[in-house]
Amino acid sequence: FWLKLFGSSCNTSSFTASPAARAMQNDEGRVVDLYLPRKCSATNRLIPAKEHGAVQLNVGQVDENGRYTGEFYTFALAGFIRQRGESDSCLNRLLHERGLLTFSK
Repeated sequence: FWLKLFGSSCNTSSFTASPAARAMQNDEGRVVDLYLPRKCSATNRLIPAKEHGAVQLNVGQVDENGRYTGEFYTFALAGFIRQRGESDSCLNRLLHERGLLTFSK
């Protein structure tokens, strides 16, 4: 249809993407992408780029004096979990699995 609209003299080979455009590469030749999708830490679902309900939290590691050590854990929670009101319990579970939260009295 497109060729019929513009005639048969149109060159379609100029519209194909070059190999450099198909794969982003750095100076070392390693393939790098501009967008890396996130996964929900609680459900392992992919978080779409346009989901505005998702949050990403960095929880810092502290020493025995309560000072930040420069290390942190990253958690991503999808809007699906937040909408259901389960983000607090999921975050508690994830922190307990990493040994950052205890439930003892």
